[in-house]
Amino acid sequence: MHVLVAPNAFKGTLSAQEVAGIIEHCLKAVKPTYFTQSLPVADGGDGTCELLTEIGGYQKKETWTLDALGRPIPGQFGWDHESLTAYIDVSTASGVGNLLPEEKDPQIASTFGTGILISEAIDLGAKHIVLGLGGSATIDLGLGILAALGLEFLDEKGRALALFSPGFTKRIKHIQLKPNLPKIKFSCLCDVSNNFFGPKGAVPVFGQQKGLNPDLFEEYEKQCKQVAHKLYAKSGKSFTDQNGFGAAGGIALGLSAFFDARIEFGAQYFFQKTGLEDAVKKADWVITGEGRYDSQSEAGKASHELLQIVRRQGKKIALITSGDEGRDVFDQHWKLKDLDFSKENYLQEARTNLRNLVMEKIRNL
Repeated sequence: MHVLVAPNAFKGTLSAQEVAGIIEHCLKAVKPTYFTQSLPVADGGDGTCELLTEIGGYQKKETWTLDALGRPIPGQFGWDHESLTAYIDVSTASGVGNLLPEEKDPQIASTFGTGILISEAIDLGAKHIVLGLGGSATIDLGLGILAALGLEFLDEKGRALALFSPGFTKRIKHIQLKPNLPKIKFSCLCDVSNNFFGPKGAVPVFGQQKGLNPDLFEEYEKQCKQVAHKLYAKSGKSFTDQNGFGAAGGIALGLSAFFDARIEFGAQYFFQKTGLEDAVKKADWVITGEGRYDSQSEAGKASHELLQIVRRQGKKIALITSGDEGRDVFDQHWKLKDLDFSKENYLQEARTNLRNLVMEKIRNL
């Protein structure tokens, strides 16, 4: 029996690499004659570029940067010197995971720290940036990144506005470019397909989880619309909202105004880059999983996209998740216990729950 272990990260608890390691350990303990291959997967969510860096064997570059509120933090990115490509997760510098719940505020939070990492990569000679958009704390249209790359945002009197300041977006009246923006191409990896504007856009769908009061949704989206049109007017392009512009608070929207920035749906990009289809061909069973499989999963998350490949190839697949959804579409559904995130040891509990579940279910594989 050949088993492919290909889980996504369990959001808020365990990385895809750690989940895969636990599953593989259990397989070897219970089914020592089975051949196992481990290939953790990602879809543009938190840690996608870190995982691509690890699987690709790229160099890891470390540097200091700023978090979404402008505080110094260590940052990193993957560097492929052969293709002059850098792999950068927005969540590294500008991630919501770096903030306490009471600190979240998209009216202040900026992607400038991600821009610092991009600038470091450009200084190395990068011509292509692969940007994993998952897990951002921001809804700033990528203005922070643009500021790091040479744009300046001015108030009505022509004075430069300070990043990380309250009401930054609202106060933008003019945009100024430096003479030569870097010649750089972006591939923006999304795990959601939302447009930026509208009822399923970045503000109404993701605003509250990033700390924006629902009472402010309409006004904040109006501010964003005004800035978006200023960006495209400055670049001489016409603005059209697109699928994926709603990811990470509009980063691809802002970058597309001034750079060759292409939206890639993360799971498909990741699978192609890592040769996952070939790995499925060799397998009899695939074990995947994510923290909670739900309706959003069917909009392009890794577990759902992997299911489609498995079905096309006539193989079997088991899903590990904490919810009940997916029970009718996967060959086996292994349900995790819910966690109490108020406990100090919830991470250890997550590991124990996963290990116990897999040890129990693997016997019937």
